[in-house]
Amino acid sequence: MLGLRLLPWEYGVRNLFRRPLRTALTFAALSTVVFLVLIVAGFIRGLEKSLEVSGDPQVAIVSSQGMGENLEYSSIAAGTPDYLTASVNAVQTRFGLKHVSPELYLGTMVKIEGTGESMGLVRGVQPSVLLVRRQVELVDGKWPGPSEILVGRLAPTKLGATKEQLAVGRQIELEGKKWTVSGTFAARGSVFEAELWCRLDDLQRAMKREDLSLVALTLDSPGSFGKLQAFCKERYDLELQAIREPEYFAGLQRDYGPIKQLSWLVVVIVSAAGVFSGLNTMYGSVVGRVRELATLQAIGFLRRAIVVSLVQEGTLLAAAASLAACLVAFAVAHGAAVKFTMGAFVLQIDGAAVLLGCLSGIAVGVLGSLPAAIRIFTMQVVEALKAI
Repeated sequence: MLGLRLLPWEYGVRNLFRRPLRTALTFAALSTVVFLVLIVAGFIRGLEKSLEVSGDPQVAIVSSQGMGENLEYSSIAAGTPDYLTASVNAVQTRFGLKHVSPELYLGTMVKIEGTGESMGLVRGVQPSVLLVRRQVELVDGKWPGPSEILVGRLAPTKLGATKEQLAVGRQIELEGKKWTVSGTFAARGSVFEAELWCRLDDLQRAMKREDLSLVALTLDSPGSFGKLQAFCKERYDLELQAIREPEYFAGLQRDYGPIKQLSWLVVVIVSAAGVFSGLNTMYGSVVGRVRELATLQAIGFLRRAIVVSLVQEGTLLAAAASLAACLVAFAVAHGAAVKFTMGAFVLQIDGAAVLLGCLSGIAVGVLGSLPAAIRIFTMQVVEALKAI
């Protein structure tokens, strides 16, 4: 480009306002493309972050053998926590308290007044769960007593209900029993926020079960997991398996891999649609400006300079559309709760999502200028000057 005389910068900017309707329609199309890319990217980033923050590297999960990530189908003896703490010198102890949480975890139908029935995730726990699930904090109400239940911050989304329908003092029905909401908890964006928590003994009675789904425990050191794993293998009669919590959630991420791949495919399709829209718009713009562009060549501007000006127009419009789409996405979608099979999570329009959206928008603007550039390079100046 050395020595190439370019058209003035202001020329390309003014051209965007010479045809306000065409510019507005192109701006709207580009903004829509970038917005959709941001939503899909925010969905993927939200899913990944929810699973990432759920795993505590110091926590291990003991469940029945062969269950893999399907903890809701696991069934282990009620005395398993005692076996583990008595036989394995691996559990963190502080002030005489063992950091062990026996839990009963399942998916069941939950009936909410005014909403009907929907599938919810319920976890029966003891107060010791707070020693293990250290990201959990009570934000409203109190710890559940008999026939009371604690609601996760995203549980209303999972159940298709409003926050008011699951407010403190409201009642829900599950497993044929009425439960009163005692409070709300948050868990730093982890998957636990989509769950309902109640007392372990209450849930066992309601379900007429005496077993557990899993035992979560905090290890006293990273090397202690080997001791726990060795115990589970040696006591084959108990049919137990141990897994670190981050590895468990990493397995869930792998299971959701096809969904993420499908989401990226949507990004590609949407971006491709935007590119074709840009191609059509920019080409139509050049066809309507044949005499103008030919005149620029006649007065001494090279075709390459004209192409640069057209790319400038497309890039400016795409950048403005990307900025507008980012602002709308932050205002409308960032932090919005999304219902999912594992529960619920919030959309994350973070830096990575914004970068992807803006790059997609700029790419659409640049690629959309290519047919216009080809048209210019194949245009005969004399014939173009005679065009109507």
